[in-house]
Amino acid sequence: MKKLLLATAATALVAGAASAEGHGSEVKLGVILGFTGPIESLTPDMAAGAELAMSEVTEAGNLLGGMAVTPVRKDSTCVDAAAATTAAEELIAEGVAGIFGADCSGVTGAILSNVAVPNGMVMVSPSATSPGLSTVEDNGLFFRTAPSDARQGVVMAELLMSQGVESVAVTYINSDYGKGLADAFEAAYTEIGGTVTISASHEVGKGDYSAEVAALSGAGGDRLVVAGYVDQGGGDIVRAALDAGAFDTFHFPDGMIGDALGGTFGDEIDGSFGQAPGSDNPGYGEFVMLAGDAFNGEGTYASESYDAAALIMLAMQAAGSTDPNVYKEFVEAVANAPGEPIMPGELGKALDILAEGGDVDLVGATGVELVNGGEAAGSYRVIEMSGGEMVTVEYR
Repeated sequence: MKKLLLATAATALVAGAASAEGHGSEVKLGVILGFTGPIESLTPDMAAGAELAMSEVTEAGNLLGGMAVTPVRKDSTCVDAAAATTAAEELIAEGVAGIFGADCSGVTGAILSNVAVPNGMVMVSPSATSPGLSTVEDNGLFFRTAPSDARQGVVMAELLMSQGVESVAVTYINSDYGKGLADAFEAAYTEIGGTVTISASHEVGKGDYSAEVAALSGAGGDRLVVAGYVDQGGGDIVRAALDAGAFDTFHFPDGMIGDALGGTFGDEIDGSFGQAPGSDNPGYGEFVMLAGDAFNGEGTYASESYDAAALIMLAMQAAGSTDPNVYKEFVEAVANAPGEPIMPGELGKALDILAEGGDVDLVGATGVELVNGGEAAGSYRVIEMSGGEMVTVEYR
């Protein structure tokens, strides 16, 4: 699949000499994602989606009187909380006014508790989906544009039952994300009559997953649900299961939905299904057009990333400030009605409306709506593996 790879330098264009009183000519935003680790194949598109919004605002030249937006990238690793915390502390030291990210739920929670809350820093994650993040103490600083796995568990359960799949084995990555999703799914699936034959954790980075696959195979099930990461752990489980003849069809939650899935397994997993946050709202088509020919519309979490970055910048404009403790109060206001609907490519228009004291409603690429103190309402794109490729078959 082609990538949404935009020149990082483009986001640093200087858009006019004017600047608002009390502001400099530049505002830095942290971009903290797992550029290495078990989802490293997903993060280039995520970073590019966020930086597309930053570039759009810089080129518009009307953020707080003419501030340019500069992204500062750091590696969350996805799985190493200590490394992620250090990376976030570096962002604070470098003077960022907001953090886009993090990505995986465990490192997101660590950054939030250890860095963002103590430093009064806004975080907007495009992909941290653990239900546990809904109740964490965040002082109103944390938001996300992907829905909680409490909802994904229900969507996945209903999808499997609608296909006549009444029993599954489940393997999940031993992390906040994996455990939270596995528990949410099992509760929803058993409530509507499904049977989970086994729900067992796995680690990333092991050389041999034969023992895990043997336990899953022994328990049986119509499909194997792999709630893991496509680049490490989850993908290895799928390979081991195929090689052992244990399972030939799978179900993949969002952490497995990426280029590497089809690229690694091709038609070996045809007939498998999965889901990831996604929307068929008109804004998604606008986002794909805005990104241009280099993007074919399948980048997991790229659209959520665009919207996450856009929320930070629109909230700054609404507040008239780059102080996170001030603009945090405006994030939900710019995300939701009432207000002028704002599509991808219209961030400059939104900034003008806000500067004049008006209201905006960021429709964005995903139909953004924030509920319950910063949670995304969200919808899901259902994919089928067919001919070795991911094919979108419906939205739920």
